[in-house]
Amino acid sequence: MVWLVLMRVIARSSQPCFLHSRHTAPGSGMKWSPRYHPAAEPRTGAPVFLVEVEVGAHIAYTDYDLTRPLPSGAAAYGLRQSLPGYGDPHFALFLRKAFIKALGFSEASLSRPIVGIVNTYSAFNPCHANAPQLVDAVKRGVHLAGGLAMEFPTISVHESFASPTSMFLRNLMSMDTEEMVRAQPVDSVVLVGGCDKTVPAQLMGAISADKPAVHLVTGPMMPGSHGGKRVGACTDCRSHWAAYRAGAIDVEDIAAVNDELAPTAGTCGVMGTASTMACILVALGMMPLNGATPPAVSAARLRVAEETGRLAATTLLGRTVAENNNINNDSNNDITSPDTTTSSSSANPLRPQSLLTRQSFLNAITVLQATGGSTNAIVHLMAIIGRHPSLTGPRITLDTVDAIGRTTPLLVDLKPSGDNYMLDLHRSGGMPALLHELRPLLHLDATTVTGRNLGQELDLHMARQTPVPRDAFAEHCIHPLDDPIYPSSSLVVLKGNLCPAAGGGGGGGGAVMKASASKNRRLITKFTGRAVVFTSPADLAARIDSPDLDVDGDSVLVLQGIGPKGNPGMPESGLIPIPRKLSKRKEEGGMGVTDMLRISDGRMSGTAGGSVVLHVSPEAADLDSVLGVVQDGDLIYCDVESRVLRLEVEDGEIRRRQTERRERLQKLAGGGGGDGDGKPPEWMVPKRIRGYRGLFIREVLQAEEGCDFAFLRAAGPAGSGDQSGGI
Repeated sequence: MVWLVLMRVIARSSQPCFLHSRHTAPGSGMKWSPRYHPAAEPRTGAPVFLVEVEVGAHIAYTDYDLTRPLPSGAAAYGLRQSLPGYGDPHFALFLRKAFIKALGFSEASLSRPIVGIVNTYSAFNPCHANAPQLVDAVKRGVHLAGGLAMEFPTISVHESFASPTSMFLRNLMSMDTEEMVRAQPVDSVVLVGGCDKTVPAQLMGAISADKPAVHLVTGPMMPGSHGGKRVGACTDCRSHWAAYRAGAIDVEDIAAVNDELAPTAGTCGVMGTASTMACILVALGMMPLNGATPPAVSAARLRVAEETGRLAATTLLGRTVAENNNINNDSNNDITSPDTTTSSSSANPLRPQSLLTRQSFLNAITVLQATGGSTNAIVHLMAIIGRHPSLTGPRITLDTVDAIGRTTPLLVDLKPSGDNYMLDLHRSGGMPALLHELRPLLHLDATTVTGRNLGQELDLHMARQTPVPRDAFAEHCIHPLDDPIYPSSSLVVLKGNLCPAAGGGGGGGGAVMKASASKNRRLITKFTGRAVVFTSPADLAARIDSPDLDVDGDSVLVLQGIGPKGNPGMPESGLIPIPRKLSKRKEEGGMGVTDMLRISDGRMSGTAGGSVVLHVSPEAADLDSVLGVVQDGDLIYCDVESRVLRLEVEDGEIRRRQTERRERLQKLAGGGGGDGDGKPPEWMVPKRIRGYRGLFIREVLQAEEGCDFAFLRAAGPAGSGDQSGGI
């Protein structure tokens, strides 16, 4: 057996000479039979010798030396970590090596640091269609940096191919990611993803597993073209469908635009949830500065992938402190005797729990507000924060999101809050340019995955890149801090008796709205309207377009029963369609209504816009919910400026309705019969529901806590109280 040994040797020419390997002698007591292979150091021309040291056949490798315990815990590295429980660690490692060698690996390759690559490719996920090419580029970066790349699959979730909703599977994907990263012998991991729920699921899992990790998003798709205008998923999907419902375009037109809305692989090309989470990753420091905006089908995206692979390997090797550290500069690891053994693990790996601080998350919220990002990102951030066991300082809550919004202007002119596409953001300078504008509002000492802090990263980037002038092209979409698109509060948090704070120590309550995406500010400014209530998505589908529906343009559309427990997964049904009798053009007998105030306990796609209140908590599937007792004709008051959402019903009447509802539902849950088929709702009897669906209903938390499972949070189930409830 042969080991490549890193040594500094004395060249006959008396010049310094180096060996380009990080692999060390396996232990003391070895019999050395060195053979020298001359070469040249590429930078200086100095002689280089590859030194092979043969281990005597009668001397076992350290891995098999039964008198020496294998490294464990944080000291374990490479194949020696996460060993299966056979009761004999040496045998477990022996068996592991035997099986991996079936793939043709040598001892030399297996002694390298192992970088895991999470591959989320799926034929059902066009957002990740370029994942195979990205994985190849990541491998190239890992191997160039001296690591060994090993890819493995996890769940892949796409918005349009996951029933009942992709959010239903986010927590499952986070568990898959966490456990596969923890279970397998990887020293660091590259998380390849992009579609809406993928990035938060991966980051939640990575924080819990706490192995060095870096993200690589698949990148946004290119815009298409229809009728001489650019179009793109999925803001234009919704606007064209609304026009089709209103009779403004015909079936031939809607069929034609369908071919152009998603013309390439990649995530939605607007500031939807996927793009928002990509920008947030950069702000958090979990992805390189230039990693968010390069299109999925560009060469730039592949170069980002290669750089990400290099970062993953160098992070492992302790090479993230400064960019100019060279993987071949191993003067600190010289072997001066055969008794020297150097671990392949880094002395200071960048683990998510140490990299991510309160300042990192405050930066992320600032970017969320400045981009007019998806309301879904608020839910995801609350879940991600809940996974972190050691954040210091005041707790980050919905109030934090709102407070940062009050001092952060909207700077990015992208749909749905603006007019442009992710391609335009990339051409405008991408995230480095945006962060440069936001610099006075950011915590620049927050660490990034490069080992440098955010301020240093921005300085380095500005020294290398020339800013893109505002007048360089018409679609330049990053506004300066002193000339914003919207002065503040792109996303707001509303409070009031319709979304009251929970009792006890649980906190909670509240609702969110993307105010910057409202199409009619009158509807969110000291507005009072009459409620038109739908009790479920089925009820909505059955009645929304009925000519007999008692509704007008000033009505408030209320949808109950699409919250985390009431409709597991909290579907994106919050963008309640405008009744056709209102949305039709006036010349066709309608009213030409394009926006209405809409309220629900569900979510809305980040690509959507309108005057839409979301994530109302407590949700209707809660016996103490106020939303659950709203009735047709009730008046609802909304004012974004004062952050108020209020049901204009006396407190006593609200309590009476809640008591009546509680008694009726408890009777159903107890088998007492009732209306219709007499079946209680699932959330009332969660312990009777089998499988993952039952687990979801029992364990999912409310939106303000990220809709995570109680037992997955850093505090564990005890920190969240008993969530199961019911019978």
